[in-house]
Amino acid sequence: MEQSKKELFITHLFDAPRELVFEAWTDPEQLKHWYAPDGCTIEFKYIDVKEGGTFHSCIHDPIHGDCWIKGVYDQVIFPEKLVFSMILTNENGESIASLAAGKPEDWPEETITTVTFTSIGNQTKLAIHQTVSEEDARQTGAYQSWIKMFNKLNILIAIKN
Repeated sequence: MEQSKKELFITHLFDAPRELVFEAWTDPEQLKHWYAPDGCTIEFKYIDVKEGGTFHSCIHDPIHGDCWIKGVYDQVIFPEKLVFSMILTNENGESIASLAAGKPEDWPEETITTVTFTSIGNQTKLAIHQTVSEEDARQTGAYQSWIKMFNKLNILIAIKN
């Protein structure tokens, strides 16, 4: 996949085998412990991690309020790759405008997130690509949130490894 310089792209190295890192992305119980920035929590109305499976989640942020997202898993290839859509919604799962969700006006109605897991010895290089402007992601805090969530995932994986 050719990466646009304007789109969000982050890599992170985990001290764990890729199967363990992949499971942390696909196990709803593990996701509850790391898939929200510091000070926030995540709730899943539903989640079915399989190709064609769907999810509807909310990150509860005590400062910025709730952020509801729904999406579809387009690819789930254990332990190599995840591809899923992310659409801003309300609590009922109805799509909402970016401004209503606290995002910039030109924030995409739907973003595609691609996560790849590459083994490097006993470590895993994770690469995440989102079809959203890196500049917008930095301004909204989305970029920084990924880094914080990866730090939380490091701790979770260290306990399991």
